[in-house]
Amino acid sequence: MGNSLQQLADGISLIASADTWIEGNAIQQLHTTAKLSGMQQVVGMPDLHPGRGYPVGAAFFSTQRFYPALIGNDIGCGMSLWRTSLDRAKHPADKLEKRLGNIDGPLDDGWDEQIAALNLPHTGFESSLGTIGGGNHFAEIQQIDEIYDADSLETLQLDKRKLLLLVHSGSRGLGQLILRQHVDRFSHDGLPEGSAEAEAYLAQHAVALRFAEANRQLIGLRMLERLRAEGEPVLDIHHNLLAPTRVGEQSGWLHRKGATPSDAGPVVIPGSRGDYSYLVMPVADPCSLFSLAHGAGRKWMRSECKDRLSSRYTVAQLAKTALGNRVVCKDRQLIFEEAPEAYKSITTIIESLQQAGLIRLIARLKPVLSYKTHGECC
Repeated sequence: MGNSLQQLADGISLIASADTWIEGNAIQQLHTTAKLSGMQQVVGMPDLHPGRGYPVGAAFFSTQRFYPALIGNDIGCGMSLWRTSLDRAKHPADKLEKRLGNIDGPLDDGWDEQIAALNLPHTGFESSLGTIGGGNHFAEIQQIDEIYDADSLETLQLDKRKLLLLVHSGSRGLGQLILRQHVDRFSHDGLPEGSAEAEAYLAQHAVALRFAEANRQLIGLRMLERLRAEGEPVLDIHHNLLAPTRVGEQSGWLHRKGATPSDAGPVVIPGSRGDYSYLVMPVADPCSLFSLAHGAGRKWMRSECKDRLSSRYTVAQLAKTALGNRVVCKDRQLIFEEAPEAYKSITTIIESLQQAGLIRLIARLKPVLSYKTHGECC
C-alpha cells in the first residue's frame, strides 16, 4: 500500500493523496459510522463526500448486525459499460443527440416481451424500467482516448474505432420505498443478522438489485435501438449494496455506499460530465474492504451550485464542456448541480487509488454525448 492509505483511527481509514479534497464533515461522518454497534471497519474512498447522516464514497464492514440506512435509498445503483457497433468517425455528438431524442418517458408496449423475459417480481415500479432518473444518474456515449493495456482491452473485445456506452442508474423509486419502510419501523437502527426482520430486508434488497440491473440493461438496449446500433454489456456492477463478506478471520456484512467493487473484474471509474473516465483492473484488498471510488465525488453541495455558477455560465454554455462533449440536460436546476465544477478532478481520484496499489489502468475514456434529461423534470 502506498502513502495514500491513511489510518485515521482504530478501524477507520481513508484512501486519499495529499492533494485530494476531502470535506471535514465527510470525515466526521466516517467517525460517526464507526461507532455503530458491531461496526468493525470503515474505509473512505478518495471520492468521499458528506451524505444525509452517512458519508458517500465509502465501504463499511460490520458483524452480527447490518444497517440498511448505510446503503441508502438507491439500492443497486451502479454502472454498465457496453461495446457498440457505432463507428466513432461517423457519429459526431450532434448526430447522436438527434437520433437519441427524448428517453425520459416509460418504455412503450413494444418492450413488453423483453421486460417479461427478465422475469422480475412485481414491484409496482415497472413504469420506471428503462429510465435513467435524476440526481447524478446519466448515460454517456464515450470513445477510447488513451490505451494503457492493449491486451486487457482486447480481452474485453473493445475496439478504439467504436464508441462505448456507459449507463449509470439504479432501482429508481423501488429502493426509496424499501428504505422508507425500514426507517419508518426501525429508524436508523441496524437489524440483527438471522432475525425475521433482517431476512425480510435481504429479500427486498435482492429484488432491488435485480431491478437495478434490469433497468440498466433496458436503458442500454433502448439507447442502442434509438441510435440504430448493436451492442452488448461488457460489465455491470452495483455501487450501493449489502453483501455477506469475510474480512480476515471475521464473517460479517459489507455495506457499499457509492463504492465500486474491486473483487468483480474490470470497472469504470467516471469523472464529471466534463472530465475523463477510466477503465481499470482492480486489485482486491481487504484494507480497502474490496472496494474502490465510484467516481469523481461531489465537491459542492447541490444547493450552492447555481449561485456559484450562474454568473459565470449560461445554460447553453454548460451544455458543452471543455472536452468538447455535449450534455443533454433540459432541467435548468440540474445542469448547474451537475456541472463539472461541482465535482472533484478525476485525476486526483485515480492517482490516490494508484498510490494505494488498488488499480491498474486499462484505458482512458472521453465523453462524446452525456444524457441527463430531455425535460424540465427528472
